[in-house]
Amino acid sequence: MIISGKELSARLKADMAAEVATFPARYGRVPHLAVILVGEDPGSVSYVTGKAKASAEVGIRNTTIRRPDTISEEELLGIVAELNADAGVDGILVQLPLPRHISEERVIAAIDKAKDVDGFHPLNVAALWQKQPCTLPCTPKGIIKMLKAAGVELAGREAVVVGRSNIVGLPVAKLLLDENATVTVAHSRTRDLAEVTRRAEILVVAIGRPKFVTADMVAEGAVVIDVGVNRDPETGKLCGDVDYAAIEPKASVITPVPGGVGPMTICCLMENTIECFLRTRK
Repeated sequence: MIISGKELSARLKADMAAEVATFPARYGRVPHLAVILVGEDPGSVSYVTGKAKASAEVGIRNTTIRRPDTISEEELLGIVAELNADAGVDGILVQLPLPRHISEERVIAAIDKAKDVDGFHPLNVAALWQKQPCTLPCTPKGIIKMLKAAGVELAGREAVVVGRSNIVGLPVAKLLLDENATVTVAHSRTRDLAEVTRRAEILVVAIGRPKFVTADMVAEGAVVIDVGVNRDPETGKLCGDVDYAAIEPKASVITPVPGGVGPMTICCLMENTIECFLRTRK
C-alpha cells in the first residue's frame, strides 16, 4: 500500500476549509498565519509558496514577510516581537534555515508559545515530552496521521526511527511512544545499523541522505515512512532517504517522495494555525 500524503492532505484540507468557512460568523474573522522568509534559498522559497497556497485552499489569511539575508538578528527579533503583540495574528512561522549570523534557537524562543505553529518553542517541546497540551511539530504529527489513515496498528509494534533531529526524529519517536509502540532511535553512530533497521515493523527514516536505506536494511512486510527530500545525484530528480524502487516490493506500506510526508507537513501546519486561533477564542 502506498500512502499518498497528497490525497490524504487534500481530504483533510477540504474538511478544514468547511470549518474555517464558519469562523467569520462565529468569531468575526478567519485565522491569520504570518510567515517570515529571510533570504532567497530556493528550497525555503518553495516551502513558503506551498504554505501560502495551502492557506488559500483552507481559507486562512496568510501574510509572508520577506527580508534579505543581510537582516540583523535584532531586526528579525523586532519583527517577531511585533507579530507577538498583534492580536490579529494567530500563528507565527520563521522559515528555517536562517543565515549563519542569526541564532535559530534565539529566534524560535522569541516566538510567543501560543502562536508557535511549528511546535518548536522550548515550552512546546517540554510540554510534548511531559504529555501536556501543546502544539505538535508538523512533520511528526503528519506521520502519525498517515499511519492511522493507512490502518497501521501502532500499539506494541517495534518502531525504528533513523535520525535524531529536534524537528523530526526525536518528536516522532515520542509520538510513537505515546501510541504505545516500542521505539528505537538510530543515528549516524549506531553500530550495525542494518541489523537495527531490519528489526523494524515500522521504519521512519529522516536523515537527509539520498537513497541511504537499501532493500537489505528493511524487513519483509515493514511499514516504511520516508521523510527525506533530496536530489538524486545520478538523475537530479527528487528522491527520499530510502531506495524506493528497491524497497517498495518488500514493504507492506510505504510513502513516496515527492507526494508523501511533505504535503502532510503543510496540512498539519494549517491545522496547527486553526488550533492556535481556537485556543485564543476559548
